[in-house]
Amino acid sequence: MEIVTFAALLVLGVVCASNLIIARKPEAKELIAKVAPYQGWIGAVSALWGAWWIVRWILNIGALKAAPVIMLTWLAVSLLLLGLGLLCGIGILKTFIKAPAATEKLDLAVARLAPFQGMLGVAAIAVGLWTVVDLYILKVY
Repeated sequence: MEIVTFAALLVLGVVCASNLIIARKPEAKELIAKVAPYQGWIGAVSALWGAWWIVRWILNIGALKAAPVIMLTWLAVSLLLLGLGLLCGIGILKTFIKAPAATEKLDLAVARLAPFQGMLGVAAIAVGLWTVVDLYILKVY
């Protein structure tokens, strides 16, 4: 299941850092444009998945002493999924949330994260690649 999460993180990072990627590699515009129509749903699902991973991280915080690299990577993945998921999926999430106070808090969170969208997208790509290398190639525990 983790490989799906890391793939989602990579896709979310590419979508969120699309302006930076297209500026360096204009040929990537067509590929990114194929994913763009699904950006809202990818973001909404990623935000929920990131929130769930944060809960799981908190429940397993005792493992921080035994496997600090994996636990800190897990936290980074969780936070990036949640943050970028909110940025990309705010429109979809608002359709499901009816409480005005909750939508105001979502808008506030998105307003705070929006200036960092490109940087967070690049970070998501880097953390996603690191995670795949760490867990499946280096097997650092």
